[in-house]
Amino acid sequence: MTSRVIVSLRVDASPRRAFEAFTRDVSLWWRPSDLFQFTPRSPGVVSFEGELGGRFIETLASGKVFEIGRITAWEPGARLAFGWRQATFSPDQQTEVEVRFEPVGEQTRVTVEHRGWDSLPQEHLARHHFPDAVFLRRHAEWWAMLLSGLKGRIS
Repeated sequence: MTSRVIVSLRVDASPRRAFEAFTRDVSLWWRPSDLFQFTPRSPGVVSFEGELGGRFIETLASGKVFEIGRITAWEPGARLAFGWRQATFSPDQQTEVEVRFEPVGEQTRVTVEHRGWDSLPQEHLARHHFPDAVFLRRHAEWWAMLLSGLKGRIS
């Protein structure tokens, strides 16, 4: 089994609206982390190119664009998946994020699953030498904070 984090949160919106807020409005609710930066020059502004095969990118203050990953699933109102790389990853190191949008009454459960962390050894810079359980807990805390920002944007 792959090392992964799974975080869920309910938002007061339809699945389609939650998907739109997650993708189109990402730069408005995304909060950079000092611990989990994409590049040494981060933070920049993150955005999605809204289509299958499009990119998830960070645009730095210099105007330089860093490709975090490619969009592998684009199903508005249902599911989004994309690759996730940091600048320190080697070509064979990549993680994947899958986001599901599930109706629950008048709300939507937004679930983020970030998997593939076992492709990076514990001593890798992106893992900060944390043991697996500690690293995954810290990363899950960041995703929970990000989803809280999404919820605040929707409300």
